[in-house]
Formats: sequence, structure tokens, C-alpha cells
Amino acid sequence: MNKLELETSLSQLPASQSSYPFGPEALVFKVMNKMFALVSQKEDPARVTLKCRPADAEVLVAQYKSIIPGYYMNKKHWITVSLTDELPHHILIDLVNESYKLVVSKLTKREKEQLQQQ
Repeated sequence: MNKLELETSLSQLPASQSSYPFGPEALVFKVMNKMFALVSQKEDPARVTLKCRPADAEVLVAQYKSIIPGYYMNKKHWITVSLTDELPHHILIDLVNESYKLVVSKLTKREKEQLQQQ
């Protein structure tokens, strides 16, 4: 999966919004103002940082060379994936969806209701 395909997938999630709060080097995707993904813009290969369950993160880091603990993030709850094509497309999509779901699960009841209305 290339960077454009990834960014398209991220932007299609319900209520997903993207911006550059850290400057032009990182495109951040949020749901209800909570970050669930960060895509590097000036690296080759591009990288995406995603929220992840700690147990899953340990397994993924051990299994794939293209996955490391979250770059500049909490290394227990975030992973960074280099888009080198080592990771099968369906696994990357699953990781994107899981990151989104983890963030949504931590929203307040009111925020979840607002999300449902969008």
C-alpha cells in the first residue's frame, strides 16, 4: 500500500479529519479531535503511526521488520509502520481500523452520540 492509498483509507473512516498540527512533515488523522493516525510526509518510505493494544504491539514488532514501537509516541500504545510492502495490505487495513476503534472506544458518551449522528 502506498501513502496515497493509506491516506484515502484513513480519510474515509467516519468523522475522520486530517490536519498538519505539527507542521508539513506529519499529516494527522483525528476522530472527534482525538488522534488515531499520523502519516509522515517527507520520508521515503513513508511511515504511519497507529494506536495499538500493548500485547498486539509486542507481537507485531517481533514479527515484522517494518513495525517498530511508536516513533515519538508512547511506545506501549502506539506502533509505527514503514510502508515497505512487507506488511500485507489486509493487515495494514486491520491495524488502521483497530487504531480508529481504540480511539472511538475511549470517547465520552456524548462524543460517541455525536459520532453516531454524523
